[in-house]
Amino acid sequence: MKLLIMGPPGAGKGTQAAKIISKYQIPHISTGNMFRQEIKEETALGKNAKEFINKGLLVPDEITNSIVRERLMYDDSKKGFLLDGYPRTVAQAVSLDEILFDFNMKMDAVLNIVVRHSLLIDRLTGRRICKECGNTYHLSFNPPKEEGVCDKCGGELYQRKDDSSETVESRLVVYNNQTKPLLNYYIAQGNLYNINGEQDIDEVFIEIQKTLGGLKK
Repeated sequence: MKLLIMGPPGAGKGTQAAKIISKYQIPHISTGNMFRQEIKEETALGKNAKEFINKGLLVPDEITNSIVRERLMYDDSKKGFLLDGYPRTVAQAVSLDEILFDFNMKMDAVLNIVVRHSLLIDRLTGRRICKECGNTYHLSFNPPKEEGVCDKCGGELYQRKDDSSETVESRLVVYNNQTKPLLNYYIAQGNLYNINGEQDIDEVFIEIQKTLGGLKK
């Protein structure tokens, strides 16, 4: 099963991605993770990407498309995959279609996790992270037993700068502006499925499974 998962910051995309790859036994292909691995291994692609990342610039499509093409050549991708973080633009989506065509593949479904703007703000601004072990909490949904203290190691909890209300608003505006054309692209292809991300985590995954189970074989 060839899948793409999409959703704004705070929609729970990462949680559902983990459930999908476990249930369907397909590789999780994240461009962010791949860049980090290529940089760590000091490959030619990694070195090229690092130059842009270190300058705070977006990695050019040519490099991003190449790293995805290379990853899809692995044997484990032949039975399926879950793309995450790519494509981000219509230009990348067109390149992905070309890559899939070359490999005699097609995208089975684009899962778009939908959550109201106001709820996304609440989810993101309420997040707290332990300075010591990195354990994550939420003031409303998963609060620590003692305010400001990690249950796991007793470390101090803090709010990331990009989780402040001002930054969160900006992140969501950028996401919506960049993503709307991409959603329209997949709507036109007829393989976009909106998933209600406001349900409990398990209920969201049940909806995803029903959606995938209903796809034409």
